[in-house]
Amino acid sequence: MAALEDISVSVIRGKQKKTAALAQQLLDEGVKPLDIINNGLIIGMTEVGVRFKNNDMYVPDVLMAAKAMDVAMSIVQPLLVAGEMVSMGTVLIGTVKGDLHDIGKNLVIMMLKSVGFTVVDIGINIPPVEFIKKAKETNANIIGMSALLTTTMLHMKDVIELLKEEGLRDKIKVIVGGAPVSQDFADEITADGYAPDAASSTELCKRLMAIA
Repeated sequence: MAALEDISVSVIRGKQKKTAALAQQLLDEGVKPLDIINNGLIIGMTEVGVRFKNNDMYVPDVLMAAKAMDVAMSIVQPLLVAGEMVSMGTVLIGTVKGDLHDIGKNLVIMMLKSVGFTVVDIGINIPPVEFIKKAKETNANIIGMSALLTTTMLHMKDVIELLKEEGLRDKIKVIVGGAPVSQDFADEITADGYAPDAASSTELCKRLMAIA
């Protein structure tokens, strides 16, 4: 018999084929799809986040773990009863205007998805007005902005100012991250939070959504 712990370990090790096989085996043995997700896959990815934050795992390891989870999710998720898996909230995320970097952004997306957030990736080189437009279209709870250049990170403030002009600042939380970004800068532009790494972003978003 397969155990939920087995699939967690398989995710941590980034074993795609094994994780998929374990997901199917658990289903065949009568384990509920939601239990496989919450008590197997998500626990595994949560541990990946902890290890990544502590420098015990690195970017390639996280990418492999995320792929393993995605493969298993493609097997399990279609079997969920409608409305059974409730999203923690919608996070709209993009790299700001003038910046073409996306590795950090993509890691954040994987981590947020792995713990149950709905994530809308609007890509790279995104002007402030586009952030606002997409946030309205998707009813985003949180806007996440990434930058790797000191010259482009200033656009983060522009997005926040536009949110104020549109009367949305009290409705949408804003988080920022990237190599040149700091907590001081986040405070200066009145962002709601700063994540120094991908693993921290999940806890930050949970806190902003008042999820324990």
